[in-house]
Amino acid sequence: MNEIGAFDAKNTLGTLLDRVERGEEIVITRYGKAVARLVPNIRRVDQNQARAAFERIRERARRLQRTKPASFNWAALKKLRDQGRP
Repeated sequence: MNEIGAFDAKNTLGTLLDRVERGEEIVITRYGKAVARLVPNIRRVDQNQARAAFERIRERARRLQRTKPASFNWAALKKLRDQGRP
């Protein structure tokens, strides 16, 4: 893992990205302290898994929509709340 100062990183960003694309990790420092790390983006989104998750969410929303009460009876709730009050 290589370290580079923030000023130099700013001036050579394109070159740094090329190095990271080849698999290298680079730590960017400011005043000698590490503040960021450039790493390759190796994790890809599996489109099939994303679609399946989306469908599960939509199905759950449809189920909840079917079981949702038509309306909320505020008057009944207030009556229950006020029972037993002086």
